[in-house]
Amino acid sequence: MKILGILNITSDSFSDGGKYLEPAAAISHARAMAESGADIIDIGAASSHPEAGAVAPDVEIARLSGVIPALKENGLSLSVDTFAPEVQRWALEQGVDYLNDIHGFPDATLYPALAGSAVKLIVMHMVQERGVAVRTDVPSSEIFDRVVGFFDARIRALTGAGIARERLILDPGMGQFLGTDPENSLILLRRLPELKARYGLPLLVSLSRKGFLRKLVNRTAQEAGAASLAAELFAEAQGADYIRTHAPQALRDGLKILKAIGPIR
Repeated sequence: MKILGILNITSDSFSDGGKYLEPAAAISHARAMAESGADIIDIGAASSHPEAGAVAPDVEIARLSGVIPALKENGLSLSVDTFAPEVQRWALEQGVDYLNDIHGFPDATLYPALAGSAVKLIVMHMVQERGVAVRTDVPSSEIFDRVVGFFDARIRALTGAGIARERLILDPGMGQFLGTDPENSLILLRRLPELKARYGLPLLVSLSRKGFLRKLVNRTAQEAGAASLAAELFAEAQGADYIRTHAPQALRDGLKILKAIGPIR
């Protein structure tokens, strides 16, 4: 299982907006996460939560330009979290290892460039087709089928464009990306084994400090570390291959303890 350390170089991320906006702070934090257990640094230069403001692609690129060269010099494995095609094209040119799109790469004009690269694609499901998350009511009885329908269509489109299936990583989405009801996220967590069996592809789960967890335990984002870790450990036990988190060291330590204890009977 691989851990993605979240690096938000944004002014309005819901949990650490502005904290790592300056390149020096971002680079230092990325290095610290790598030293404490992150296999991959997932860098986002624009927020996607419901209150997030729009960020122009050139601003995203400028923010990323301030940190990616230094992190590549350190030999870190890098992912760029963006749904802007212009930024995705730029990231491909920088030789990043992963692209992470909350809309699962809907822009077919980008497919030839993706097919001609070796980058791995984190194909995320989201109940909205474009833009940042919007608070949307989705019945819990429908959510799993919606996720499956999305993945069926997107995998068909990407592989049909010449993108190797083994380069795909599936992310069902969590929190507001699945709608306003916390139960939707819980359903997907419980049914991760079904997704893995259906597609035979690696699964990524991003749970860290999510609103549905905060709602369940009545905690702020800064107080949600324990809730996040519990959900992350459950996701790993359910077959998640990648976990995206703000706290790589806590997750790495938790996984070590579970491995030391052995199988739960």
